[in-house]
Amino acid sequence: MDKMVYIAASGAKQSMRGLALKANNLANANTTGFKADFAQARSMQAFGEGLPTRVFSMQERPGSNMTSGGIVETGRDLDIALSDKGWLSVQDASGKEAYTKVGTLNITPDGALITSHGRQVIGEGGPIILPLPIEKLEFSEDGAIQVRPQGAPANFLEVVDRLKVIKANNSELEKGNDGLFRPKPELLIDDLCGFCDISPNVKVMSGMLEMSNVNPVHEMVDMISHQRQFELQVKLMKTAEEIDERQTQLMRIV
Repeated sequence: MDKMVYIAASGAKQSMRGLALKANNLANANTTGFKADFAQARSMQAFGEGLPTRVFSMQERPGSNMTSGGIVETGRDLDIALSDKGWLSVQDASGKEAYTKVGTLNITPDGALITSHGRQVIGEGGPIILPLPIEKLEFSEDGAIQVRPQGAPANFLEVVDRLKVIKANNSELEKGNDGLFRPKPELLIDDLCGFCDISPNVKVMSGMLEMSNVNPVHEMVDMISHQRQFELQVKLMKTAEEIDERQTQLMRIV
């Protein structure tokens, strides 16, 4: 009887984890540059003393949906979108380089260029710091940052830095818990060289944003499926309890 309860309990727990993952996807349906996470469940043997006679369920995130989201025009100078395999280089919480599709940029009071999530944007020589005050900022297709200082002529623009944008295949990146993407650990050193330099083949589209690639209808259907699986596992645990009670009654009769 303990096998039945164990399988049902572990299944219910993992169904809730899958439900949480799908709920997170749905909550980010309108988040700029968000990539939906996949959910996968499988059975695993529980190893310990004796033979592995117990099996438990395991819900995992095998990867993310790397297809491009729709491109929308915003007209905002600090909004950018990148061509299909292009990624914007930013600093993570530990100061290391990571990559994102979030193109909503802002300028801090000290001139730092950051994403809407507060990530420092990286340029040719490291984190980008703009010379303030400026009246206008533009991004060219190759990622060059052009600014017009305050008081300069209307037709004057000077290049102060360049966005570090890299080109990477979907199979080369994996998503971290912070929502940023990094090269997979199994990549060879030669493969990592492509992440060192700015890619000349990535097109930067100013005044546009890449939206989330989440399909709300698909995620809702998956959430309903996980919810029904959870209810089924709970019913199975109740059935195990009823069988145990009947066995106890029979033992009393004997």
